Amino acid sequence: MRASDVKTSNSFSLHTCRFALVFVLAAVLLLGVSGCNRKGHRVLEVNYVSAVQATLRDQVATIYNRVGTVKNGDRVEVLEREKRFSRVRTGDGTEGWIEQRYLVNQETYDGLQKLTRENLSDPVQAPGVLRTETNLHLTPGRETEHLYQLSALAKVSVLKRATAEKPGTAPAPAKSGKAPGAKMPGVKTSFGPVLEDWWLVRDEQNRVGWVLARMVDLDVPLEVAQYAEGQRFVAFFVLNQVQDSGKDKDKEGTGKKVSQYLCAISEPHDGLPYDYDQIRVFTWNVRKHRYETAYREHGLKGVLPVTVTNENFDKEGTLPVFILRVKDDAGNVSERKYKLNTPIVRRVLVAGEQKAAPKPEPKLAKKRRRN
Repeated sequence: MRASDVKTSNSFSLHTCRFALVFVLAAVLLLGVSGCNRKGHRVLEVNYVSAVQATLRDQVATIYNRVGTVKNGDRVEVLEREKRFSRVRTGDGTEGWIEQRYLVNQETYDGLQKLTRENLSDPVQAPGVLRTETNLHLTPGRETEHLYQLSALAKVSVLKRATAEKPGTAPAPAKSGKAPGAKMPGVKTSFGPVLEDWWLVRDEQNRVGWVLARMVDLDVPLEVAQYAEGQRFVAFFVLNQVQDSGKDKDKEGTGKKVSQYLCAISEPHDGLPYDYDQIRVFTWNVRKHRYETAYREHGLKGVLPVTVTNENFDKEGTLPVFILRVKDDAGNVSERKYKLNTPIVRRVLVAGEQKAAPKPEPKLAKKRRRN
């Protein structure tokens, strides 16, 4: 090999090594920059804003300047933490300090997204309106994680019900050697913590989460709400509509289509071991121009959701159908199907199913004659 060829080969190898070294240094620098912000702070984690609106400040001090604003659900990168504050960077590059209580982690955000996906197409049990600002929780409970905050008077769709322990209501420990739950004269004994009802709701932006049930007013139509009789409406559904072309046009509901309803009702108490214990079907009497109870069933251990649909019954034609999910004494859940052929409601039995015998009416005690 000539000397000139050797020189050329060595020069090419040296050039190749330099190029590879520059490439490695550039890759290392790029990785370092991706983990740090422009001021050299590493990204600790990703958080989301859980307040309706929060201020970003330039420093953690009593006197500060506002450098930006973040809103509910905004994604931010946490750069550093100090006491009760976190320094964050927003999507548009704004950096500032925010109180940590206004932030939730990625796990909470992912949990709410999963909850939304799993319940996005669930049947609506009742529409409702929020009484005040309310948080959407990941699970039932006042102290559970939450992200989104809904405003007062926001409209929601109720999907399911659950119960959770009310904070600070656990039974007090026994004193003076008394066993827990031991009765004392004149004192009402508590056998457990107080339970509260929670609704799983979907808002107008299709976000799903749990809210305290007492914060929601169900939008029950006034024409059937007046028949509550001291009970609580849990769910209601329009089964169909009938045409009332009566002569008395001054009465409400005449000369137009009127809805007929299925209502699920329970006692007005939180913490019950079932969602509802009775159903009522309200049909419209086109001759008397008023609602009447076409069907009522008590003693149920009903579980939401209730399903309403239509089904063809040959000679009867297509009729509204509703399906209840009911627990037995062992806690097993089974379905019961009913059909409405106005004004008659009948149970639809599946193959092999037998209609349960009606429960006997309680006997009245005989009065003793006085001598």
